[in-house]
Amino acid sequence: MALIKLPGKSYNTDAVNPFVNNVFDNLFNDSFISDRLVTRVPAVNITESPEAFQIELAAPGLKKEDFKINVDKNIISISVEKKEEKVEDGKTYSKKEFSYTSFSRSFTLPEVVDYANIDASYEDGVLAIKIGKKEEAIVVKRLIEVK
Repeated sequence: MALIKLPGKSYNTDAVNPFVNNVFDNLFNDSFISDRLVTRVPAVNITESPEAFQIELAAPGLKKEDFKINVDKNIISISVEKKEEKVEDGKTYSKKEFSYTSFSRSFTLPEVVDYANIDASYEDGVLAIKIGKKEEAIVVKRLIEVK
């Protein structure tokens, strides 16, 4: 048996056919393709009003039963784990498709949160969670008269 040493990094393949290397470099470095290879989590908007915090999570194609929202100490966790299986049986064929969707997002809640005043709703592909503030944390607005 004979061992043959293959050329290493010093071998310049661009001199042979630079177009092929550029195509593959561009293909694998393209953000369009690389973004699809990374696991996605839904986008989140967080807003604050004087009375509450609002978390909006974009998660289309799910049902309200798919969401699991937990509050543990000062952390709120939103997770989904959905498994779907489709089976089609025909006369001469059988088709089986599996689909699995899963994600989890966690957020640290500030001390001013009223844990008894947390509501969630799911409409048009957006999960909205309203987290109320404690009464002493709500700043009362009033007009101060100058004397």
